[in-house]
Amino acid sequence: MTDDNHTTHDAEEDARNRDIKIYVNGEILHRDEAKVSVYDSGFMLGDGMWEGMRLYNGTWAFFDEHMDRLFDSCKAVSLDIGMNRAGVLDALTQTAAANNMTHDVHCRLMVTRGVKVKPFQHPSLSRTGPTVVIIMEHSKPATSLQAKGIRLATVPQVRGLPMSQDAKYNSHSKLNCVIACLQAEQAGADEGLMLDPHGFVNTTNACNFFIVRKGEVWTSTGDYCMNGVTRQKVIDLCRANDILVFEKNYSLFEAYGADEAFLTGTFGAQTPVAEIDGKPIGTHSGIGPVTAKLQGLYRALVAANTGG
Repeated sequence: MTDDNHTTHDAEEDARNRDIKIYVNGEILHRDEAKVSVYDSGFMLGDGMWEGMRLYNGTWAFFDEHMDRLFDSCKAVSLDIGMNRAGVLDALTQTAAANNMTHDVHCRLMVTRGVKVKPFQHPSLSRTGPTVVIIMEHSKPATSLQAKGIRLATVPQVRGLPMSQDAKYNSHSKLNCVIACLQAEQAGADEGLMLDPHGFVNTTNACNFFIVRKGEVWTSTGDYCMNGVTRQKVIDLCRANDILVFEKNYSLFEAYGADEAFLTGTFGAQTPVAEIDGKPIGTHSGIGPVTAKLQGLYRALVAANTGG
């Protein structure tokens, strides 16, 4: 990636992250000492689930929604986390306290099927119980993205049908998205805009995708993408604030002609899109008015949820 490239996960540099402590199966270790086995099913096969979460004012934003997704995903693939929601919250609380973290913190909570007795695929070979890792960083989204916006390139890699690998799983198996990201980078863009199996606009390799046309907010049906927590919050905010919002099929034709476009995700919240396939989106420079309004509404929602 060149200096001109950006991602929706660009963050301000923070020297404190050089000495963070990481939770590994009940132990809290300096980042240089935190390790998992090469026999771990997550490393070997991508067999695991994860959640990205943010800590504001000492409270995890939308904790219940993230736990709904994590526990539903793990149940669907018969992965026993080894703790209940209260146990997960306790592990998060311990890790945050060990790092003296209370605000503008990003967490990656990872659960894999655990260490295998042999280096093969079958889940029964994972016999030690799950591996649970929690990485927290002091992490504030880079403000420059709000002015510049993200450049997208439509890529040949698609999000597949549910019976191949359901995109609703937030799994460790992210190769499909990595390939899309590489294709976008090789096309000179920041991230890849992925279509669904029928050729309709779907999502990016890392975030959910929205467009704004004549004051209406459009996003995909949600059938072939990760149903993000932030995605749903934006839809809910639109409905609560008399902004017309549609989950529907639409093509690149409508996306190219949009007045605004933006991405949603736990880390970046709402990130404006500057161009798609080299075509500028809208006539404004940087963030558009509807996106800016939704950003304000979302910040207020996070503050209300976390007591800020």
